[in-house]
Amino acid sequence: MVIPKVFLISGMGADERLFRHLDLSGFEAIPVIWIEPQHDDTLATYATRLIRQFSIKAGDSVIGVSLGGMMATEIAKQLELKHVILISSIKSPAEAPAYYNFFKSIPMYKLLSGEFMIKASFLFKPVMGKMAGIHADLFYSMLKNTSPTFLKWSIGASLNWDNTIVPPNITHLIGDADKVFNYKRIKYAIVIRGGDHMMVFNRSKQISPIVREVLSK
Repeated sequence: MVIPKVFLISGMGADERLFRHLDLSGFEAIPVIWIEPQHDDTLATYATRLIRQFSIKAGDSVIGVSLGGMMATEIAKQLELKHVILISSIKSPAEAPAYYNFFKSIPMYKLLSGEFMIKASFLFKPVMGKMAGIHADLFYSMLKNTSPTFLKWSIGASLNWDNTIVPPNITHLIGDADKVFNYKRIKYAIVIRGGDHMMVFNRSKQISPIVREVLSK
């Protein structure tokens, strides 16, 4: 019996620990580790490199959170995946919040080093959702382990994402308390009541049955 493969792509400044509470029993869960970007990489070209690096193939499934959801969308444009599940993410710039356009036109992030962004990680806390104790420790641990080069590149690449194609077989989960991506701008999504941007971690019991049902189809 072949166990279905599910590739897990975390968000910006995060790693596979983000999925530690998601129930994927019965599936071969494969974490996709962020690799160093090339200078001219876009989300599309970076997705191509991830496909090659991790041998993602047609018929596999991919779960992406936040930036990982954008990457999953780009992978799905290149491969005919069985299932694509986006969590706390967007399918295209049309669903992005208004501040995307502001930071795209006034790219202040270019003035900051990746090292500084990591050291100033406390600035991310207000938008990530409620985190206490071990949850907060995990968030800061993941961010501090992120490559400064990757972090700065990923901000620019996501702001300049120009995707207009929504591949088939996408299931989109968004929380109505997400302060990064406003659920009201997201089309054709399952809205998780009370879910914030970290809901894959802190609301895994609520999300897991939905994810398992999709993957089992």
